[in-house]
Amino acid sequence: MKDSKVRTLIIDDEELARQILKSYSKKIIDLEIIGECANGFEGVKVISAQKPDLIFLDIQMPKLTGFEMLELIDESPAVIFTTAYDEYALKAFEVSAVDYLLKPFSQERFEEAVLKAIARIRTNSEREKPGSQIEYRTSERLHRLVVKHRNNILIIPVEDILYFEAQDDFVNIVTSEGKYLKQKRMKELEETLPNESFIRIHRSYIINLEFLKQVELLEKESYLAILKNGEKLPISRNGYSTLKEKIR
Repeated sequence: MKDSKVRTLIIDDEELARQILKSYSKKIIDLEIIGECANGFEGVKVISAQKPDLIFLDIQMPKLTGFEMLELIDESPAVIFTTAYDEYALKAFEVSAVDYLLKPFSQERFEEAVLKAIARIRTNSEREKPGSQIEYRTSERLHRLVVKHRNNILIIPVEDILYFEAQDDFVNIVTSEGKYLKQKRMKELEETLPNESFIRIHRSYIINLEFLKQVELLEKESYLAILKNGEKLPISRNGYSTLKEKIR
């Protein structure tokens, strides 16, 4: 890798933005643009097939945001975000971005970011998978989740989710259509799901109150949540106290 070119992919829904990135890239001999994508769905496929060293990634794109796309990829190229929005900068660095270019940016600012990325790649700096094992605090409430299922990418509205079940560093997202495994932590979900609808009833379960049918006493101070589909989930003592306050 020391002397070879850095294989680079551009992912941006605006054609003009892609053209500018390609034009700037021509002046850096160590970069090789291997392709461009107009949306996150294409980005996931091309990253999986081509395994670039570096990606230029827009954040606000139709259908799938840049952050959602990063959650779906298995490999971990270095990432330089290119966006017109400055409010995502903190979150970008929390998912191990090399740099954050705020549109419109100059050739000089572009080169500064690229040289930083090349240095990281060529010295084999330790890079985490984007989004993995990273917990960030945000005021944004989740309104959907994206998951890879077989060869498809599914976008699941949170209102369709019956409950979440912890599976080590993953969660099972349970809907009426099936179960989908996603790398996510319960703590992050608890902090970002709509708190009027979702409640953590147990260290392993967060339920959607819209699908709660009743609470059943199993034995002294031991309860079960009975869902409308008939499933029964354990409720911890703390979970029961919180649930009582919620449904009072």
